[in-house]
Amino acid sequence: MVVLAVGAFSVWRIRGIFGSQQLPTYAGSITEDSNKSDPKIVRYEVWGESGAVADINYVDAEGDPNQLVGAALPWSIDIETDSPAMSGNIVAQGNGDFIGCRITADGEVKDERTISNVSAYIYCFTKAA
Repeated sequence: MVVLAVGAFSVWRIRGIFGSQQLPTYAGSITEDSNKSDPKIVRYEVWGESGAVADINYVDAEGDPNQLVGAALPWSIDIETDSPAMSGNIVAQGNGDFIGCRITADGEVKDERTISNVSAYIYCFTKAA
C-alpha cells in the first residue's frame, strides 16, 4: 500500500512539473475572409459572321456547365469570381463559316482562337484564369 501511495504521489508531482504549462492554441484565430482573394472578372467571348448564331457551352465560376442554343453572335458574358484560379472553358459551334473565341481575366487575354470552316467549331481553354 505504501509503494502504491508513493508511486501515485510521484506521478502526480511529475505531471505537475512537466505538464503544467498551458499550450497555446490557434483554433478560431482564422477569419472567414482569410481564404478570399480580390474578386476578378473572367470574360468569355464568341464572335463570327454577321447575323450568325451559335450553340455555346461554358463553365461558370462554380465549375458548373452552361449551355446556350442559338445565341446571336457576337456573344459575351462576364463572370465575377474571388477564386485565386478559375479554370475557364468555352466551346461553340456556329452556323457560319467563321467563328472565334476568347477568354480574358481582368482584361488579360488567357486564350484566343479563330477558325474558318463549314459549320465552324471552336474551343478556348485556360487552366488558371
